[in-house]
Amino acid sequence: MTGVWSELVGQDAAIEQLRRAAHAAGRIAAGDTSGTASMTHAWLITGPPGSGRSNAARAFAAALFSPSHGDELDAESHRALAGTHESMTVMSTQKSLISIDEVRDLVSQAHSAPVNAPWRVMIIEDADRMAERTSNVLLKAIEEPPPATVWILCAPSTQDVLTTIRSRCRNVNLRIPPTEAIAELLITRDGVDPDKAAWAAAAAQNHIGRAKRFALNEAAAAERQRTLDIPSRLTSLGTTVRLAGRVVDSAAERAKERTAERNAAEREELLTTLGVEPGKAPPPAVRAQVRRLEEEQKRKNVRARNDEIDSMFLELLSLYRDVLLCQLGMSEGYINKGEDERIRALAEGNTATTTLRRIDILTQARQRLATNMAPLLIVEAAFIGLVNPWLLDE
Repeated sequence: MTGVWSELVGQDAAIEQLRRAAHAAGRIAAGDTSGTASMTHAWLITGPPGSGRSNAARAFAAALFSPSHGDELDAESHRALAGTHESMTVMSTQKSLISIDEVRDLVSQAHSAPVNAPWRVMIIEDADRMAERTSNVLLKAIEEPPPATVWILCAPSTQDVLTTIRSRCRNVNLRIPPTEAIAELLITRDGVDPDKAAWAAAAAQNHIGRAKRFALNEAAAAERQRTLDIPSRLTSLGTTVRLAGRVVDSAAERAKERTAERNAAEREELLTTLGVEPGKAPPPAVRAQVRRLEEEQKRKNVRARNDEIDSMFLELLSLYRDVLLCQLGMSEGYINKGEDERIRALAEGNTATTTLRRIDILTQARQRLATNMAPLLIVEAAFIGLVNPWLLDE
């Protein structure tokens, strides 16, 4: 695919649906309402993590702004793809829940007339993070939108949003992109060596963003190797507990590095908005607003740390999945390409049943990350379970 759709890997059916809608939107903007059934004012883009939901939403917005309706890349579509178009608003959050005030603000913006474009596009990248009360605020806006406003919601599945919301949206479902397609994208778009692209695409388990990070970020690739080393380092209870502590500390540090620049920019923007001069301490009248921002950033930092821990669990799950394949007599289809020796070593002396138990332990650890349980306890329990998967049965 060309134009605004070029980075939507392996999504031909979804692209065709959105492309037809963009062309119909162009006819509507020109005053021709014939043959425009392909276009509607509310969309729900669903698909598993890594399928490109956010990219699809931005590409569709770019197509709505583009004079060629997305078939070519122009100034309008470039700004939309970069998230800087003046008639596009994108809500992307690191928080566990989108607040009702944030949605109210979006609804207010949705009533503004579009600027330098025929449409105003409102994108919510994590629509599954809205509580029912918050979703009901959005429902009214979707039921009775301004004539030139288009809502694009993104979620893992239709079941992750309120029934009343999804019934008023047209669904576009994305699939997991093939490993070969992701590797080809890394080669053509990012100039990655073919062998490295193939490794990164497989290691990322079909997640486009992670594949790019593994291919282009040596630190990320090295961190993944350290994660794959974890099972061989769980040699005693003391070592296991200490390693769990280091893993959690390292995850917190990486999350801090990832969010520090964004947090500083948000603080600077807030202080500028409040009229606080650079380098000056906030006056008492605005300190409450600054504290609210700091509390929100702490919540984002916690989520970023948990995301790092979850990524570690995912890598270990991929390793034990390959171990299971080896124990079942399969030598192809490994996620961890080039790790055959490591996989065989873990497979020897264990049974497929034991490996399945370890997979269950890691899956349970991922689920616990969504609770208020302390991350250190979660990681410690998971690592101890990897050492002795049958400990709880004794």
